[in-house]
Amino acid sequence: MNAKIWLVGAGPGDPELLTLKAVRALREAEIVMVDDLVNPEVLDHCPQARIIRVGKRGGCRSTPQAFINRLMLRYARQGKILVRLKGGDPCIFGRAGEEAEWLAQRGVDSEIVNGITAGLAGATQCGIPLTLRGVSRGVTLVTAHTQDDSDLNWQGLAEGGTTLVVYMGVARLAHIQRGLREGGMHPATPVAMIERASSPDQRQHSCRLDQLCEQ
Repeated sequence: MNAKIWLVGAGPGDPELLTLKAVRALREAEIVMVDDLVNPEVLDHCPQARIIRVGKRGGCRSTPQAFINRLMLRYARQGKILVRLKGGDPCIFGRAGEEAEWLAQRGVDSEIVNGITAGLAGATQCGIPLTLRGVSRGVTLVTAHTQDDSDLNWQGLAEGGTTLVVYMGVARLAHIQRGLREGGMHPATPVAMIERASSPDQRQHSCRLDQLCEQ
């Protein structure tokens, strides 16, 4: 069996941010299982492949993960070259680790191809370096949505001294604002809200933490 499973990050939106390795995987693919958030232009690199859309978007109806796993396994057992194409980086809130482990438990090897994550690209597009000497000594990436609905350590995040990047936070803005304020973050801390990072229709707005919800 000459199957190959690639778990590939398509980057945040700009198709020119694809890695060369991602392009190579797409050119070799017989089947591409693509998430909703991937820019359709990325698929220009795999005109020979069968495209299977397995939409996964927060707040919308999504293809069950168990179905995606079974589909990857089926094609692997058929000896297919398959790319599982995800927005951003597949290992930053992209479930690539879970999928790779699930496949490995069933005797199927996979290879992860990193992509540029939206938190990095979005900040850069807004002229915000995530680290800056004398300002921020690190970066903390968190998601506003957890599988078990557990809450974040807001005090730790507020006092951490790093740039905080919150993914999938639109629906929980009030909760995020309250958590950081109660955790001790100064109300005048600058905040940037970014949508559709690095895409032509990117939107962004900057304000203070205490203006987050009203802005």
